[in-house]
Amino acid sequence: GLFDKDGRILGLPYQYRDSRTDGMIELADKKVGKANIYAATGIQFLFFNSLYQLLSEAEAGSAALNAAEDLLFMPDLLTYWLTGKKYQELSIASTSQLYNPKHKDWDRTLIKSLGLPEKLFKSIRQPGTGSDPLTEAAKAATGLTSAKVVSVAGHDTASAVAAVPSKSANPAYLSSGTWSLMGLELDAPVINEAAFQDAFTNEVGLGGKIRFLKNMCGLWLIQESRRHWLSEGVDIGYGEMAKLANEASPFRSIINPDDPSFIQAGNMPVKIQAYCEKHGQPVPKTKGAIIRCIYESLALRYESVWKNLIKYAPQRPEVLHIVGGGCQDHLLNQFTANVLNVRVAAGPVEATGLGNILAQLLADGRIKDLQEGRDIIANTVSPKIFEPADQASWSQAVSTYSHIFE
Repeated sequence: GLFDKDGRILGLPYQYRDSRTDGMIELADKKVGKANIYAATGIQFLFFNSLYQLLSEAEAGSAALNAAEDLLFMPDLLTYWLTGKKYQELSIASTSQLYNPKHKDWDRTLIKSLGLPEKLFKSIRQPGTGSDPLTEAAKAATGLTSAKVVSVAGHDTASAVAAVPSKSANPAYLSSGTWSLMGLELDAPVINEAAFQDAFTNEVGLGGKIRFLKNMCGLWLIQESRRHWLSEGVDIGYGEMAKLANEASPFRSIINPDDPSFIQAGNMPVKIQAYCEKHGQPVPKTKGAIIRCIYESLALRYESVWKNLIKYAPQRPEVLHIVGGGCQDHLLNQFTANVLNVRVAAGPVEATGLGNILAQLLADGRIKDLQEGRDIIANTVSPKIFEPADQASWSQAVSTYSHIFE
């Protein structure tokens, strides 16, 4: 959200899949160079990053951008409307591809090189460190006269990763939902040529930890397929979808979930069929075959990331923690354990909410650090464990289809 000097919003924010960012990665590369952008920010090149949203505004000569005095990311925008306080919170700022995690501040050289207004990038607030009262208007509207708004990790994945119930110093996690974010929690960013070539991202989490991860397409493919079938009058619940997939023949057709053809909403089953036909694979005809194709493709994509990810781990992870709504998908969890040959601990489901609570506890001084909060969660929730199985079949599938993800 862009705001003028009087605190008024200058138009509605855009949906992040909006096509206005088309070609912006290429333009930023031409202006600055991808290697230089990565060296400054350590962030994976994704079309929806704030860099490209703002660059599209600048290139269009946006009157709103020119008139703006403040830029608020979505969590910060909501905080402003509740408290009247404007600030940019660290976890969401760090995902913008304009923040330098080594310098722990905005990369103003990069911002200037891209032609973006420097005045929009102001002091950054640490999550879990402060709180503000509601405005009088918010008190009147809600009746919450003594409530306060705490600065939590505003990026949902940052809050979810904070709630990973692990005692490991560097837990491995998969935040599973519309997107799949697989990574390690590290003490310092990893920004070098290898990480650049492997396209890993360095985002900041609660307690100053680095979320070293890869952002991949996730259950968006399942959600969009279900939405399409529902538009045709066929209501298939997620449990029924998993059942149909389990009954379908294995490893007939595999897609790259991150192929650009799957980014936009639309008739996802037809898009999947078109991909398979284009790449000379059997075209999945039934709903079960399509769903099985999605699940197996996601698991194989996870494997392609995992084998690179663990190179950056101080020691090989013994467990992959899957958190978020997708951790309820038992079939995908089992496929993930099988293909990675590692134990999967699924849960908690509401990790983002629990991570939010941890930040509140830190701000109130109720817990001393992130690990104490994780210990509380570990004593509260019981993750479902999935042990690796069917190793020969999955190993063969990796060998057969690994070229798809190169």
